[in-house]
Amino acid sequence: MGIISKIFGEKKTTSGTGEYIDLEKYVEKEIPQQGKANMYVRVGEIQRYEDLKTILDYVCGGNVLILDFSPLAEEEVLLKRITGEIKKVVKDIDGDVAGIGNNLMVITPTGVKIDRKKLRGEFA
Repeated sequence: MGIISKIFGEKKTTSGTGEYIDLEKYVEKEIPQQGKANMYVRVGEIQRYEDLKTILDYVCGGNVLILDFSPLAEEEVLLKRITGEIKKVVKDIDGDVAGIGNNLMVITPTGVKIDRKKLRGEFA
């Protein structure tokens, strides 16, 4: 038995009777949350200007977003437009925004500020 048949099972042939495989049993079941949190941290990716509304709605809803903008790293004009818009909205909601490395930024909602000092452990 090959690796593909181990993953997907044996190939079934149909005689044109309209049979189908129910994929519901293969879908991962969502793990129930232990409790509802007041704030969530999510990693997001922006690929075009139109994605900005979804991203900002998430932050305005009181959540923290770590945004990966590497798909737009080569498009300097678009990236400046997007970061400018993010900064304006964050200022309006009294949140914060800071870059992490080359292609990541953290966007926080109202009342959450980013400490820009690196936390370093003490070595004995």
